[in-house]
Amino acid sequence: MDRLNNTIRPYAWGSTTAIPHLLGVEPTGEPQAEMWMGAHPGAPSRTARGPLTEVIDGAPEQEMGERTVAKFGPRLPFLLKILAAGAPLSLQVHPNLHQAQEGYDDEESRGIPVDAGHRNYKDANHKPELICALTEFDGLCGFRDPAQAADLLAGLDVDSLKPYVDLLHAHPEEAALREVLTAVLSADPEDMARTVHETAVACERLGGAYTPYADLAHHYPGDPGVIAAMLLNHVRLQPGEALFLGAGVPHAYLNGLGVEIMANSDNVLRCGLTPKHVDVPELLRIVRFEAGDPGVLRPEASPDGEEVYETPIDEFRLSRYVLPEGSAAHDLTRETPQVLLCTAGSVQAGEHPLRPGESVFVPAGEKAQVSGAGTVFRATVVA
Repeated sequence: MDRLNNTIRPYAWGSTTAIPHLLGVEPTGEPQAEMWMGAHPGAPSRTARGPLTEVIDGAPEQEMGERTVAKFGPRLPFLLKILAAGAPLSLQVHPNLHQAQEGYDDEESRGIPVDAGHRNYKDANHKPELICALTEFDGLCGFRDPAQAADLLAGLDVDSLKPYVDLLHAHPEEAALREVLTAVLSADPEDMARTVHETAVACERLGGAYTPYADLAHHYPGDPGVIAAMLLNHVRLQPGEALFLGAGVPHAYLNGLGVEIMANSDNVLRCGLTPKHVDVPELLRIVRFEAGDPGVLRPEASPDGEEVYETPIDEFRLSRYVLPEGSAAHDLTRETPQVLLCTAGSVQAGEHPLRPGESVFVPAGEKAQVSGAGTVFRATVVA
């Protein structure tokens, strides 16, 4: 079992206080957006045996287990993060595995550098992800019912939004959502900037359900993503609740602290709320134009105390143990690799005492016990 020394990413949208507060250290005044735990080549965790990437590369079957390597190859297939959003992230979608492979191969064949600003596919993998709230956490996830989106837009009484309201009342619903998102993202930039400004003024005046969109317009003035965001479900997670983001589901994280886990991929297609490249035709090919409930997840408890967040994919499996004072030790030994992360209290993982924000890597098959009083998240795979 290896204690992990993890990198904190200073993205501009990060909170300046949430991660320091979790770790019990003084804020630096700079944004601290994500802390990465795993073997992503961009910022692998460090161990006493070296970077976790090198540890796994040196003996993949020993570290990962034969079944994991046979199913996913000799790489840790997930990345675990603590995510601290102090400002909204970009509105985005992720491709499915076939789309990612197809898009990556196409851009490779056209010789587009992998670090080019207009490149969509950094790798050939999909990027399903799960966010579990540690604090109250606001986000956008999936399309609203078009009639509800029409009512929200109509309530602003902004003339330039009325054509979108009319389109949203059309049928079938999938075509209505597609047509409106296409129109919003393809509009003349100057016209759209005026629409967003008028929308922001109306949202500020009305407040209530419109408050999140006034905040988006404050952070991203003139951005068409402000209007696109109003087509989506606004979700407020309570601590312990989670969202699963599958392929093609438009989403954005707005504010809060959470534990995030995802397949190891950097593939993102942006819809807005960003100064970065937005490839509208490719985005429209990837988005699933399906309205519905965002599907807030609550963990399912097992008799041994493990609370599992069920998802339909195998690259990761996230669960947690909430350990009361004086509880017996839990045996977490498993024939797959694990990352254990403490988020509250004080726990013992094998020989390692863990405080909030501290984590360990457990090689496949290695004996692993946790005890103490606190909360431990367990990240592994289904193999």
